[in-house]
Amino acid sequence: MEIESKERRIQLALDAYKKGQFKSIQSVSLAFDIPRTTLRRRIGGIASRAEKNANCQKLSDTEESTLSAWILDMAGRGLPLQLSTVRHLSQLLLSARLSSFRPIGECWVKRFIQRHPELKSKYTRKYDYQRAKCEDAQLIEHWFIRVKETIEKYGIAKEDIYNMDETGFQMGVTSTAKVVCGFETKQSHAKALQPGNREWVTSIVAINASGWALPAQIIFAATKHQSLWYHELPEDYTISVSKNGWTTDQIGIEWLQKVFEPYTVSRTTGAYRLLILDGHGSHATAGFDRFCMEKKIIPLYMPPHSSHLLQPLDVSCFAPLKHLYGQRVQEEMQKGTHSVGKEDFIHIYPAVHQQALSSSNIQSGFEATGLVPLSSERVLSKLQKTPTPPSTSHSNQSTQSFGAGKTPVNLHQLEHQKKKIMSFKQHVDVVSPSVMDKATEKMIKGAGMTMQNALLLQQQNDQLQAENQYRKKRKQRTKHFIQDGGSLTVAEVRQQEEEQRRELERDEQCRPRKPPKCSNCGVVGHNRRQCTNR
Repeated sequence: MEIESKERRIQLALDAYKKGQFKSIQSVSLAFDIPRTTLRRRIGGIASRAEKNANCQKLSDTEESTLSAWILDMAGRGLPLQLSTVRHLSQLLLSARLSSFRPIGECWVKRFIQRHPELKSKYTRKYDYQRAKCEDAQLIEHWFIRVKETIEKYGIAKEDIYNMDETGFQMGVTSTAKVVCGFETKQSHAKALQPGNREWVTSIVAINASGWALPAQIIFAATKHQSLWYHELPEDYTISVSKNGWTTDQIGIEWLQKVFEPYTVSRTTGAYRLLILDGHGSHATAGFDRFCMEKKIIPLYMPPHSSHLLQPLDVSCFAPLKHLYGQRVQEEMQKGTHSVGKEDFIHIYPAVHQQALSSSNIQSGFEATGLVPLSSERVLSKLQKTPTPPSTSHSNQSTQSFGAGKTPVNLHQLEHQKKKIMSFKQHVDVVSPSVMDKATEKMIKGAGMTMQNALLLQQQNDQLQAENQYRKKRKQRTKHFIQDGGSLTVAEVRQQEEEQRRELERDEQCRPRKPPKCSNCGVVGHNRRQCTNR
């Protein structure tokens, strides 16, 4: 506050001196309690410290604001810029303003981030493009509208809402856990042995919104059932076999007929049951749909690649299920088991299934996905939102009180600022020169930001055009067979192509030319000058 009041006194003193209200700098400094040297420097055109760039700040405030807004925009689209890219863009902005300059240093980006609290450097996390496309608020809203309309149309109660999905396991793979080891261990992590059997097995799981789970159906990669599989399993479990351990259309129908229908029909409170599914092919067959219609089961399919947000099993059950299974595999290793097969999986799985699919986990999954109680805001609040960058310029805050307007960022604001400057010119006696200067500076700053944005957009457009040309040329390349099996070096391939090119040239040269044809009568070999049809 003290700095702001001093700056305000300096501005008033400058206005008074420029209007000729005081005859000397000494009298102005005494009247406004400002050091004479400070006032003399400011009259001479030296800017205040708040308006100056730091020694390490090569870009101007406007250029830094433009670059910061560009970084936030790219991050909001899921394409965050690397540090090297930020350095390249800063050099691009600097080269557009200065003909000669020292290159941006390695530490400049770090100091740039420190000057802008709205920015932060983080490590990236890989994210599937298809999944990211489905994190659209409009798609999520449409999903909840469908759920609400379905519940109201068929009068479905909370106790009749189910969720079903498959999850896969690699039999001999453990899970990561925090362990206790010797102090002399130098690595940041401890090594834990695992059986390493990566044979795939699938479990079909279904849960109810009231907090209970249906018996699991296990799918093994096999062609025949073995009697040893059925000794330790609970009686209500089902085992299926497929070629690769994945679910099939037939297994999906069998689960609906032999598991879901028998174990839910007696617990139904209303006339219809709602079954929430993903878009897997085994859930959308004609037989699956026909059986649901006959038994008054309403299947509702989530949008593709959205189960991490909308499916209760994915949100609260599958992660603890796989974690507990990995821990049990590690415990078996400590007991001397060095190979996990189908019988071992059957011995481990039922206990972890019951522990992971507890009533609290199931109910929290339905609540977190906004299904029970129905609330789209529970999901929409998780979607990524681009933060609004806070203002970091002290001069912007101080000049706002003088009525100089704000920096225009669109045509409407530009027109408004233009009218403000024109009104200042009509009231020269009332408006101080400093306010007029500030308003003009904001107009110039807006024009500068527009040009800098155009420069960054042109850079992006050049990159896109170059990539488009590269892909266009790649599509025009012809594909042909080179060799069946074995290995080839690049030099060998290029040598083969060169030999084929030479052979084509020799064939072209050795190819006999067609005899000339008369242009008058069309007879091959006929002499045009001697032709009677001229």
